[in-house]
Amino acid sequence: MSQTLTVNAPLTAADGELLTVKLARERRNKQLKAVALVAPLAIFLLLTFLVPIFMLLGRSVDNPEVVTHLPATSKLIASWDRRALPSEDVFQAMARDLTAAKEDKSVPEVAKRLNMDISGFRSLIQKTARKMPLELAAGESMRDRFIQIDERWGDPDHWHVIAKNAKSWTPYYLYSSLDLRETKAGTPELAPEEERAFISIFGRTLWISFWVTVFCLLLGYPLAYWLANLPARKSNLLMILVLLPFWTSVLVRVASWIVLLQREGLINSALMNLGIIGEPLQLAFNRVGVYIAMVHILLPFVILPAYSVMKSIPPTYMRAAISLGDHPFAAFWKIYFPQTVAGVAAGALLVFIMCIGYYITPALLGSPEEQMVSYYVAFYTNVTINWGMAAALGSLLLIATMTLYAVYSKLVGANKLSLG
Repeated sequence: MSQTLTVNAPLTAADGELLTVKLARERRNKQLKAVALVAPLAIFLLLTFLVPIFMLLGRSVDNPEVVTHLPATSKLIASWDRRALPSEDVFQAMARDLTAAKEDKSVPEVAKRLNMDISGFRSLIQKTARKMPLELAAGESMRDRFIQIDERWGDPDHWHVIAKNAKSWTPYYLYSSLDLRETKAGTPELAPEEERAFISIFGRTLWISFWVTVFCLLLGYPLAYWLANLPARKSNLLMILVLLPFWTSVLVRVASWIVLLQREGLINSALMNLGIIGEPLQLAFNRVGVYIAMVHILLPFVILPAYSVMKSIPPTYMRAAISLGDHPFAAFWKIYFPQTVAGVAAGALLVFIMCIGYYITPALLGSPEEQMVSYYVAFYTNVTINWGMAAALGSLLLIATMTLYAVYSKLVGANKLSLG
């Protein structure tokens, strides 16, 4: 009796279903469950992190005022050759748009936006809107009637501003944040020196952030090394002191430094009582006070990454290098230090990124010469209600942060490849 063997027969489960099909369905079900578990967090991050960022970027180029409230003028002025004054149709469209804007009380929005480009445009728009609707005499053109109301309507530069803003987006806020202005040809050029402000503010922000980072590294690296080489009991006790500032509000810590650093504060009083100084030092409301408070607040962000890396380095490496005849400092520099670079660089990057967005400490402990970019973001948000400028400055800070992170990632990746 012969038996026939089936070669490459498909495997089936106990219920007769193909095993490959059943495994694929099980795998798909597990993936769906994983997605369902992660979905709430992904939605939360999307709504609270990504959506605000995209809204911020969009607001920095948003330009709705002229297009929304002067629609007919915006449409007709797009075909203007920008040489002489616009055609009669444009003047008639402006009269209709201003009449409608007067009725729905949107004239101040248009006037405020156009006044950003030419000072005095606010009064021109409001003065003309009060005359609406216009009644023309026999044989009189709308152009003549506008120029009769105010001679500035006969200036092509004012119409250039309207034409430039007759679109739903504008680079105006980003240009202004970089001390640039748009020419009649639409190209950016550097503003006159007396009108420049933000380049120096960005430079000041980067300069203060750089030195705060350097001071944090100079203080944090030795302290992290000391903590990493102490016995566990002492190290844990001192680590509590490092973490203690995290349990106190930044505002409270800054207020404490004001009490300590002011002319009649505890530090000046102690130095004068000891005879070290003859008159109080100016430690508060200047850059010295800003540096002291920011270093104190941000120092743990260098210590913790450096400590975590140092703790993972076996002490036998240093002992082996010294036992082979190397000097302790040379052994530290060639063996120990390169292994701590990643943690120290991460801490330095974190401190620098946090510094460029700092607001409370320079605002309370610094003079007007120490205010950083974030101060002006708050100023345009809360005082002048200029959301475009606030968004543009915030967008530039975001771009700077992402650039720093990209550079750091590239350097760390290159360092890993070289070590490998």
